[in-house]
Amino acid sequence: MKALKEKKWGDFHAIFRPYWNTGGEMGQWNEEMISLLPSTVKVFASAGAGYNWADVDVLAKYGVYYCNGAGASSEAVADMAIFHILSVFRNLTWSHLAARSGDPERWWDAHKYVNDTAHNPRGHTIGIIGLGNIGYLIAWKAYVAFGVKIVYNDILRKSREREESIQAVYYEKLEDMLAVADCVVIATPFSGEKIVTAQLLAKFKKGSRLVNIARGGLVDSQALADALESRHIFAAGLDVFENEPYVHPRLIENKKYVTLTCHNAGGAIETNYRFESLAMENVSLVLSGKEPLTPVNKQFFKT
Repeated sequence: MKALKEKKWGDFHAIFRPYWNTGGEMGQWNEEMISLLPSTVKVFASAGAGYNWADVDVLAKYGVYYCNGAGASSEAVADMAIFHILSVFRNLTWSHLAARSGDPERWWDAHKYVNDTAHNPRGHTIGIIGLGNIGYLIAWKAYVAFGVKIVYNDILRKSREREESIQAVYYEKLEDMLAVADCVVIATPFSGEKIVTAQLLAKFKKGSRLVNIARGGLVDSQALADALESRHIFAAGLDVFENEPYVHPRLIENKKYVTLTCHNAGGAIETNYRFESLAMENVSLVLSGKEPLTPVNKQFFKT
């Protein structure tokens, strides 16, 4: 901020964020920060998918496109979701940790009893919250690989062709979808508010499962721990957390029914390459007077 106030870099035209980790390392891009940008800046291109650390509506107010790496991580994130779906159906964390413990008693316990509550995904219903690019790819992989039934909730209903390709059923009301889903996968962007609260968890089908590969802030960790403890939610697979890098202690303690990964869903070399190239393409297009490929704040520009 000090450098911007002092106009250290002069009248530059674009901001390029290389692929780091979350984007938040630079701090919050709010109006105080954005107002200091020179009027020549036309595009903020980020080599990453998330943007909860940037006020994209304020960037639009100052005439700056914010472009993310939408689509670059879809394959990797969908694959991670499939891993978590399989884990919560088959009790894989229970078996995995028992095998790694070196304790014969834990090994025999898992060997004997994991199967008592493990299920094949086939024939079960997967509910997707947010059937965008990533949500659809998760649904398609699960439908093709496991033969599951797909239901979904989204702000806008998808085309008939897209629904028919995975035999998806649309639920306008999220609560109605939760009542029938055996496993709920969160694949919606973070808008600053929690979606999965204690009140919403009560609407889940009893004994269902939850997978979150979207944003940690979408789920109330304390409420989820309570729902797992009461067995209203049978199992959870989480790649993202409310207060990263810290994980709620009660989720860590649940060594049988909670699968945890370290926000690695998009973590593949192919993702990194595509993030970088897409960001550079967006900068090049905007500075050439053309439309960017992946603007997330276009709707905030005044026509």
